[in-house]
Amino acid sequence: MVGARAIWEGRDEMPSAATDNPTYEQLVATHEWHVPERYNIAADVCDKHPDGKLAMVHESPDGTVREVTWGELRGLANRFANVLVEHGVERGDRVAFLLPPTPETAAAFIGVWKAGAVLLSMSVLYGEEGIRHRVRDSDARIVVTDAAHHDQIAAAIAGIEGADHRELLVLTPEVLAAASPDFETLDTSSEDPAQLYYTSGTTGLAKGILHAHRYLLGHEEFEYCHQVVDGEKFRSMGEWAWAAGIIPLMGAWRYGVVQHVHQRAGGFDPEGELAFLSRHGVTNVFTTPTAMRSMMAVENAGERYPIPLRRTCSAGEPLNPEAIRWFREQYGVTVLDFYGLSESYPLCANFPFMEVREGSMGKPMPGWEVAILDEDEQPVPAGERGEICLRAGTNPTWPLGYWNNPEASEETFGGPWFHSKDAARMDADGYVWFEGRADDVILSAGYRIGPFEVESACLEHPAVAEAAVVAKPDQRRGWIVKAFVVAADGHEPSDALGKQISQFVRDSHSAYAYPREIEFVAELPKTLTGKIRRIELRKLEEERAEG
Repeated sequence: MVGARAIWEGRDEMPSAATDNPTYEQLVATHEWHVPERYNIAADVCDKHPDGKLAMVHESPDGTVREVTWGELRGLANRFANVLVEHGVERGDRVAFLLPPTPETAAAFIGVWKAGAVLLSMSVLYGEEGIRHRVRDSDARIVVTDAAHHDQIAAAIAGIEGADHRELLVLTPEVLAAASPDFETLDTSSEDPAQLYYTSGTTGLAKGILHAHRYLLGHEEFEYCHQVVDGEKFRSMGEWAWAAGIIPLMGAWRYGVVQHVHQRAGGFDPEGELAFLSRHGVTNVFTTPTAMRSMMAVENAGERYPIPLRRTCSAGEPLNPEAIRWFREQYGVTVLDFYGLSESYPLCANFPFMEVREGSMGKPMPGWEVAILDEDEQPVPAGERGEICLRAGTNPTWPLGYWNNPEASEETFGGPWFHSKDAARMDADGYVWFEGRADDVILSAGYRIGPFEVESACLEHPAVAEAAVVAKPDQRRGWIVKAFVVAADGHEPSDALGKQISQFVRDSHSAYAYPREIEFVAELPKTLTGKIRRIELRKLEEERAEG
């Protein structure tokens, strides 16, 4: 297995994106992976930082601000590692969490790795069945939660056969205070299991993706894209249940940033988030397109909430050009989009030292062998549609496999390429452009139409807050493009407005790739990570046609 520059061995001999102003070509040509044989995430993320250095600024829902040093965080992590050992957790056991984003939660995550166990963090958005499936499938030895979620977790666990060997632990200050602050981080192999993520998926039950300790070393987006510097104010908006939440927390901490954590009382509040960033003078942000589109509704955001941003990056779903332009107009920063999946990311990214082409996910990350392939795993010509694929085992984030699912592991990871099931094209300059899911292509009157482009065009219209485009059966054309639209505030859905939007896209985007039909809806079906579930809308149209 290839590795990563874990301790930045030989770094002075190769270009550094943060300091040397290299070209993309130089970084690709000189890139090397160096993974040590023995490696533990906790030792790299936590143990190496000096006690008195600031690690986190946390703001609670009532506005209370708490500053946490590495000495305090390390002590909390050690205490939790001792709690796990006292409760019988052994090397390789899974420890599941459902907790809000607090210093104690982050420390507990680190404590899991210190004890040699495997971290599984669950979302507060999960229902009882979602929790039960993950706890049962992972065979978690212990489930950690707070008083607010105790009954929900207890009910989920009670429904699992053979649950008597599983323990529910409510994490409180008293639990941590009773444990020793001294703990020696276990010596682990870089190949030992460390992290379990569950795919949100569009069909079937979610599958657990098992990552080794080395996987964090492959996340060089903090050097190449964010270009973080030691001690700077960093903010990640991702929930600590997904790869796009835990990685920006732990991966950026490797580089010594000060994490700024905004614990919200409810759902995402765009104005409250902008106020938080402004209040604390955050300079480096990781966000998502969904959050950015919400912020676009805040009038005069840059004037009302000035933020001294140096870098802003986005991932998790395609980033629309209009969101990039809005952010640049308000804050003078070009958002850098990057792309990947829970199995392995980021495959592609935009970089500060390279031209950003709005709507493109950039170029393959240095050290990552990414290609656009056809159904026979052959490269497609520049500009043609294919599937984004990653050469097997060519980076440290390559998974150990799907948890407890050898057949799916062999099918997905057993060949020469990992298939993303995302369609894209690569232009003549090597930029990759997202075209939608591989099965989302719309064939209409001989044209192949990618829904993402049409959705982006719809969002340019001021009356459109959100849009999802699918194929609708049509006797004349085989299929036509249909858009499901959520109207923006102040706009009343009507047939006339639908025709106006359709004509707007036809005029501004394409005379063939535009929605010939628009249906207004109150909301779009989405996964818990905010991705639109086009499959539900496609099935709806197919059922209507059959009816």
